[in-house]
Amino acid sequence: MPLTVDILRSALERCAARLEETAPDLNERDGQLGDGDLGATLMKCAANLRAALPELGTDMGQAFKICAMACSRASGSSFGTLLAIAFLTLAKRTEKQKDVPWADLPGLLQEALDAMSARGGAVLGDKTVLDALAAAIEAMRNLDDAQAQYAAARAAVAGALDDFRGKPNRIGRARMFAERSVGMDDPGMIAFQYMLESLQPERPDSPETGSHRKPATF
Repeated sequence: MPLTVDILRSALERCAARLEETAPDLNERDGQLGDGDLGATLMKCAANLRAALPELGTDMGQAFKICAMACSRASGSSFGTLLAIAFLTLAKRTEKQKDVPWADLPGLLQEALDAMSARGGAVLGDKTVLDALAAAIEAMRNLDDAQAQYAAARAAVAGALDDFRGKPNRIGRARMFAERSVGMDDPGMIAFQYMLESLQPERPDSPETGSHRKPATF
């Protein structure tokens, strides 16, 4: 089964819950290198996304557009703006589609990453959320199954965090504390990891979900 609005809705509900749960941790992490409002911003995004779930309809492009609008209304930080840009890019690329094949997802996410980079000015290697997303995309390429994509992406993001932990942040307010940031995880990368963790697909035939449930994924 390809990615549908029903699957997206389930995934967004799980993601919103995870963001609300981890907001204090993200605020604390962000406070060490920035304004300390990352968790608060993502809580607003989560609340707006949850409120928009009933309006998503059945068109993928329209659903992503609604998500973009929800995040734009909550953007108190660059991260919120980047989420809105990502959703808007996906909306344009999936206009009038009822579903998205899993094999197409890495390419769509790559376009979203490129748009986020152009909007925010960060490039790969700057130690930002883009580096976590890029690792996930690369791991997902040539896979056409939700379970396989999820497992590969999660392992790749964990590896990216390990790789970048000993490097300095090179953009945003965090670059002002470049030396201090060495040995620390980038808050945006951690936020992405938390969101990804919440999207673990549910096996349709598992005892927990029952055969009538559809898998949730990103």
